[in-house]
Amino acid sequence: MCTIDDMDDLDLDALSRDLVRALRGERSQTALSRRLGYTSNAVHNWESGRRAPAAYELFRIIERTGGDPVAAFARFPFDLDGAALTTPEGITTLLSMLRGSTRVGDLAARCGASRFTVSRWLSGRTSPRLPQLLALIEVCTLRLVDFVAAIVDPASIPQIAGPWRELQARRNVAFSHPWSQALLRVFETRAYRRRPHSDRWLADRLGVPVPEVVAARDVLAEVGLVRFERGRYVADEAVLDTTVATPEERKKLKLHWADAGRRALEEGREGLFSWAVFTLSEEDYRTLQQLHVAYMQRLYRLVGASAPAEVVALANVQLFALSGAD
Repeated sequence: MCTIDDMDDLDLDALSRDLVRALRGERSQTALSRRLGYTSNAVHNWESGRRAPAAYELFRIIERTGGDPVAAFARFPFDLDGAALTTPEGITTLLSMLRGSTRVGDLAARCGASRFTVSRWLSGRTSPRLPQLLALIEVCTLRLVDFVAAIVDPASIPQIAGPWRELQARRNVAFSHPWSQALLRVFETRAYRRRPHSDRWLADRLGVPVPEVVAARDVLAEVGLVRFERGRYVADEAVLDTTVATPEERKKLKLHWADAGRRALEEGREGLFSWAVFTLSEEDYRTLQQLHVAYMQRLYRLVGASAPAEVVALANVQLFALSGAD
């Protein structure tokens, strides 16, 4: 999740200029303009701020400098495979993906454009300029920092360098101290908020050693995900973003929470522990996989809307084939 706290903190015109400049690299402005098919020095106009490029021009630059436009969204929760982002039509497809189910009026208010303008973008009658596209990426996904980092070195972009370092530090917490995820959720509960902070109480609540609680608590405070206020820690609904984890990092977290479930079972904790071993067709197995995903999606929706915060729970759902078809 992006750590830029407010759209007002972003100078999107400057960010657009910096992106073009970083993608151009050692090439001259004239050389890149010609590579893009312009007889005039369009790149100079973009970098000087005289004119903002159309959104699709960014992806043309990425393509002409050896990159893959679609790869910029590889870690985003939608599939743009086959979308021609280097064309206005491709941008219309992208905007539809970004928008999701958000109402036009809400989207317009969040990105600072009129409802009429946003409607024209979504219908393909007009195409947004690059600063407007950047605004839409941020308000729709909160992952503008990830997008920028996917196409250029974030250290080369002044507005992004600091937030990127902060974002990486926050993401690393989940992998270096897996119990930090559970600790954040305990900080939200009414039971914790009604009492002075106690590491021993937290450790007993989670069933983990006190040193693990202390280490997780300290690193959460260090990266700014919690703060100590009036005798206890406040999380402000912080979330540890693990959506961009590497396969090895994701495996590590899965093993951690599988071990947590096993330990709860060994200790006889109250919970639902079920299993079934069965035979079924490959087609029905694929259906079960879809049901598994649908269950987790519904779980996230229910949790997101649930109040008050009273129980910290772990859903450890597994489905895998013990043997394949011959």
